[in-house]
Amino acid sequence: MDGNFFFTDIERRETIRIFKQLKDAVGDTLHSDDEKKIIENFRNTFENGQLHRDVFGLNPVLSAMQTALIAVEEIGLRRDGILAILLDATSTNEPEYTEWVKKCFGETVATIINGLQRIQQLYKKSPVVESENFRNLLLSFAEDMRVILIMIADRVNLMRQIKDTTEVEAQRRVSEEAAYLYAPLAHKLGLYKLKSELEDLSLKYLEHDVYYMIKEKLNATKKSRDAYIERFISPVRQRLEESGLHFHMKGRTKSIHSIWQKMKKQQCGFEGIYDLFAIRIIIDSPIEKEKMQCWQAFSIVTDMYQPNPKRLRDWLSVPKSNGYESLHITVLGPENKWVEVQIRTERMDEIAERGLAAHWRYKGVKGETGLDEWLSNIRSALEVGDDLQVMDQFKLDLYEDEVFVFTPKGDLLKFPKGATILDFAYHIHSGVGNTCIGGRVNGKVVPIREQLHSGDTVEIMTQSNQKPKQDWLNIVKTSRAKSKLRLALKEARQKDGIYAKEMLERKFRNKKIELVESTMAHTMKKMGFKVASDFYKQIADEKLDPNDVIEKYIEVRDFDLNLNAPAPIRSAEEFNYEHPTEEMTKGNDDVLVIDRNLKGIDFSLAPCCRPIYGDPVFGFVTINGGIKVHRIDCPNAPELRRRFGYRIVKARWSGKGASQYSITLRIIGNDDIGIVNNITSIISKEEKIMMRSINIDSHDGLFSGNLVVMLEDTSKLEALIKKLRTVKGVKQVERL
Repeated sequence: MDGNFFFTDIERRETIRIFKQLKDAVGDTLHSDDEKKIIENFRNTFENGQLHRDVFGLNPVLSAMQTALIAVEEIGLRRDGILAILLDATSTNEPEYTEWVKKCFGETVATIINGLQRIQQLYKKSPVVESENFRNLLLSFAEDMRVILIMIADRVNLMRQIKDTTEVEAQRRVSEEAAYLYAPLAHKLGLYKLKSELEDLSLKYLEHDVYYMIKEKLNATKKSRDAYIERFISPVRQRLEESGLHFHMKGRTKSIHSIWQKMKKQQCGFEGIYDLFAIRIIIDSPIEKEKMQCWQAFSIVTDMYQPNPKRLRDWLSVPKSNGYESLHITVLGPENKWVEVQIRTERMDEIAERGLAAHWRYKGVKGETGLDEWLSNIRSALEVGDDLQVMDQFKLDLYEDEVFVFTPKGDLLKFPKGATILDFAYHIHSGVGNTCIGGRVNGKVVPIREQLHSGDTVEIMTQSNQKPKQDWLNIVKTSRAKSKLRLALKEARQKDGIYAKEMLERKFRNKKIELVESTMAHTMKKMGFKVASDFYKQIADEKLDPNDVIEKYIEVRDFDLNLNAPAPIRSAEEFNYEHPTEEMTKGNDDVLVIDRNLKGIDFSLAPCCRPIYGDPVFGFVTINGGIKVHRIDCPNAPELRRRFGYRIVKARWSGKGASQYSITLRIIGNDDIGIVNNITSIISKEEKIMMRSINIDSHDGLFSGNLVVMLEDTSKLEALIKKLRTVKGVKQVERL
């Protein structure tokens, strides 16, 4: 059948040859029946017509064999990794297949195959693989690190096999992935040979002319270049030995990809690359003599060859922030060719390769600290070849606090664990977040508080009349979303406040009532609002009727101007009690000290705030020369200070006599036939408190009224208010 799996003679011979190599390499780790089961699995899959060539026409079984050989020879994988590669070639992505693998070959092999399948599913979402987030998501999906190692080996093999393909677009795509994703991962894992091969092959397929231009120039000069490096090293080696230093030297030529990167960076041709040759001098030195011996070697090299002072890099005196230490100098060698020389000790070299700097870091390959450290541990395990004992211990837990999700276009975004649909919406744009009503996760509609999970594809649903809400602050987890939401809420409050204030002012004008800011502030306070923004928001949200506000304003204004008349008795439901005792508005024997300890000055208590003994007070000099005493929190105090600050004097109580003061209390509660008796009963039991009047107005099951009492000071007042609030049915008691 067209497209079905088949062997050519060459493929059959190559498959058998590689299979024998694999058995020789990992045979000591295979179980007795592994080979038989693998062959039987290949045969059954072939007979069922389940094996197909890929887009490049490559044989899946042969490709798996080739990948396995790279994994063995270049990476060092053994039984579990190799079996997973071979079995993944025949995988059906069915749970039954995974269970069969677990039963026949063990849980580790099944885990690796499951990781490979999960990552294949990621690729179906058409992600942007160049992003750091995709690499992190890839790693978070690969619970067993051998999954990533196998993918690197597979990509190396694929890049080797597609040199003659006619599928140019597919070749370009896999080459870009190799350059952006797999080469940096291979570098981080210390697989330098595979990393260089991936970079060079990517350059070969993506920029064919550049690759072959550099390759031809290198090939043309290889013999002479090797001879040149030896001519450069020999006299240096002799001088270093004569100085008594213990060392070894390495000479190398940069890779084609590295040379091309230099050419682009320096904007020059092949011949203009200074450090086409690189020599590394590594000194075996005790730590206390490291700097001295490095500079000694530096002095020997620069005495022999002319240095370029502009190319000196002294990371010995001041190491890089990542811990990298070394001396770099470019010198003019024989035949006037520039050669880069790196001088360091064994310890510095170890740090550069495995420690803080870890080679890839000082090369500029960026990454997260925890991830770099973890991958470095994997690399160390590979270098000692301790595959079976060490590899099983590595489980990726670096990203347990992060999730990676896709946008509908395939872009990959990172969020902290617990982030919600609303966080995603605000990440896209403030406008999207402010109008978000929910989302679709993998096509399923979910609410705004739905949490995100790695690998999800998320689409946000919005509605133009949706507005941000205060309780959304409990839904979002990211600081970015919280700050955007707080700003939106603040702007909404300001907008609503302006609208409500304009509407209220318009209603005042329509009723021909003058609006005084100080009286309005007093009104807000009487209505229980501490800040004006809350007051206006309640009006904007239609929770507060502007007409009720106007009524309260008139009441407060008239009271401040002492225009409140006693409430008339309208029905039997209303209670009115008047006591004939005269109101005392001026103390007779309480002592009030005015300004700078002046006593005996004529003063009176202001009717707008009715101060009593114990209240914090101040004096206001009237036109006729008398002193009006106001409470510090008098509603008229701000206006007096603003307009007549020069007429305000200090005042304080300094002696207590037998004076009594008239106090008006506003009481609100549920209508109850016995509630007036309960209130008056409490007052009658209090010593030195006399009730002057009580006016209770009952309406629709509620009562409100004013209670006027005579008492001595603020302590008596506070005690009375506390007791009145305990009366059943009383909801609010406040001093007017």
